[in-house]
Amino acid sequence: MHVQEWLDSVPAAAVYAVVALVIGLESLGIPLPGEIILVSAALMSSQHSGVNPVVLGVCATAGAVIGDSIGYAIGRKGGRPLLAWLGGKFPRHFGAGHVATAERSFEKWGMWAVFFGRFVALLRIFAGPLAGVLHMPYWKFLIANVLGGICWAGGTTAVIYYVGIVAEDWLKRFSYVGLAAAVLIGLASMLILKRKAKKAQPDQREAEPVSAGE
Repeated sequence: MHVQEWLDSVPAAAVYAVVALVIGLESLGIPLPGEIILVSAALMSSQHSGVNPVVLGVCATAGAVIGDSIGYAIGRKGGRPLLAWLGGKFPRHFGAGHVATAERSFEKWGMWAVFFGRFVALLRIFAGPLAGVLHMPYWKFLIANVLGGICWAGGTTAVIYYVGIVAEDWLKRFSYVGLAAAVLIGLASMLILKRKAKKAQPDQREAEPVSAGE
């Protein structure tokens, strides 16, 4: 999936909408590549493509928080039959083993599982629906949901944006130096190989009469 090329071909407003929608659907419980979309869009924003990183971070955060809240409401209403239905539709993501692992995390960490689950692909899909199924108090869920959404979506956008800026600046400064170094390394390697080949030729000639006499 050439996500970067596809995002490059649509207007900035569409990029914001796609990021918010995909992350929202993923947070709701649908297994989608929200993190890949966010990283690709954040990298675009660092390449002067018209995508504002602040607006992107806000849209990503909004999608994460709203999607998780809807997932919580669906999980609270659907209960465990909902998890069983999801397990039949998406066995790779909502299989019995995955549900049990996520449930143990929630029982052990409570609202922190919602917060830190935002940074883990499997728990990011589970967090909202499972918190609803387990009847976590909504105020606890909401606090963890908002803080986790801001840290994950906003933090990922900021980190990837600045990494892209630094990488672009580094490549501009050192592109010629890197090219010269590559050429020198190539020439040095070629000379070393030629020198070794020349040394190997006399040794081979000396070894031939001995083998013939034997």
